[in-house]
Amino acid sequence: MTDDMLAEKKEMLIKHLVKAGHLRTERVIQAFRRVPREAFVPEHLIDYAYVDEPLPIGEGQTISQPLTIADMTEALEPRPGQKILEIGAGSGYQAAILAEIVGSKGKVISVERVEKLAKETRQRIAQLGYKNIKIVTGDGSLGYARKAPYDRIIVTCAAPFVPEPLKEQLKISGVMVIPVGSWLQQIFKIRKTAAGFEQKSIGFYQFVPLIGEHGFNP
Repeated sequence: MTDDMLAEKKEMLIKHLVKAGHLRTERVIQAFRRVPREAFVPEHLIDYAYVDEPLPIGEGQTISQPLTIADMTEALEPRPGQKILEIGAGSGYQAAILAEIVGSKGKVISVERVEKLAKETRQRIAQLGYKNIKIVTGDGSLGYARKAPYDRIIVTCAAPFVPEPLKEQLKISGVMVIPVGSWLQQIFKIRKTAAGFEQKSIGFYQFVPLIGEHGFNP
């Protein structure tokens, strides 16, 4: 598929997501336009990069459906200059979307459990020129305390419950978006206040599991 054909399919997908109400904020829409999703899928699946479906990326992991990424990114309310923690780097697509939004004064730190994926994603991010993304290898259920607290936390794999380390690493007034459940998961938008946590559901989806000390057992 040619670059022009990919660009046309990207625009068709974005228009569909806008019309259906999944993309609503201009900064999120523009991030979807700027990030080449085809760079984040396996080479043999490039023709499907702008189909609204999840795609396998190896090691039993997937790149989420664009609709899901749109819903989660909008719920997260990312802003320029923010520091965002992502749990589950995968191929790096969600991190790139967020990096476009937070800009050069912001930072996206993404934790990936699978070393092979983390290594490939570091290389991909570097090749694409993103200097505001850091990919680290580790147990995502523990967060990344070294750079806490965070303005936003997004979890791209399903947890059995909201991990306490992530709650602790979120700033007051910060927002976390996380899928919770075993088979069919509910995505929760959680806002941390001085009085505690406010939580609401944004719908039901399916994700690979969060493996770790505060996640599911391996």
